[in-house]
Amino acid sequence: MTTIHVAHSPDSDDAFMFYALASGKIDTEGLTYVHELQDIETLNQRAMRGELEVTAVSIHAYAYLSDRYALLPHGASMGDRYGPRLVSRTPMSRADVRGKRIAIPGRLTSAYLALQLFEPEFEAVVIPFDQIEDAVVDGQADVGLLIHEGQLTYPEKGLHLIADLGEWWFGETGLPLPLGGNVVRKDLGDDMTRKISRHLHGSIAYGLEHRKAALDHSMQYARGLERSKADAFVGMYVNDWTLDYGDRGRQAVRLFLERGVEAGLITKSVTVEFVD
Repeated sequence: MTTIHVAHSPDSDDAFMFYALASGKIDTEGLTYVHELQDIETLNQRAMRGELEVTAVSIHAYAYLSDRYALLPHGASMGDRYGPRLVSRTPMSRADVRGKRIAIPGRLTSAYLALQLFEPEFEAVVIPFDQIEDAVVDGQADVGLLIHEGQLTYPEKGLHLIADLGEWWFGETGLPLPLGGNVVRKDLGDDMTRKISRHLHGSIAYGLEHRKAALDHSMQYARGLERSKADAFVGMYVNDWTLDYGDRGRQAVRLFLERGVEAGLITKSVTVEFVD
């Protein structure tokens, strides 16, 4: 019996993707999956050390992992004209963002790379993603960069939207903004990576086909979101893009990382490799 450690963040969209795998709904062909749940920046750091066989990572972080990991063709979180949101206590324009103190959810997150492409000059302060709204309300930061459910809940805290980086990126490129993906360690070999790829695809497809049950499972990670909002959030990040990047999704990943390299924000050239 081979054990595969699969790691993802403790939020409703990832829980939805992995529901069938975690609940024994699909045939895993003799593999035992052990699920580990940690925030995305912690997973990025663990992947840098090669600790996990399969893990969700930020596409930004993948730039530094591509020698050891390949991207699975499914499991992507793509922002299709929406994505991480910049918010403030009082209304601000894009020009006002320059030089401000901005709370970010981690330096390897795709949100941070997108923000640097949007506005290069600011002071970044790393704050756990689920504390960023409060940090802006309390004045610890002038601006907050929101990922996960915060993209939907910030108006309840009286915060104002400055920019949606997914909408901005679409305006720049006509492509979705690639935020997260699942990677598999290359040293597992082709047969094993293909098998894992099949299981993950099966888990996502099962969740989409059994939406109510998968959403029931996801609600334990929804951080107090009412069900209708959790459903909307899951729909943003678990959809056709998640089943397969497709040509446009793959193009978006390559372009996002190329722009990071060109801007000097990513310090090495990146060869993007997908498991077939």
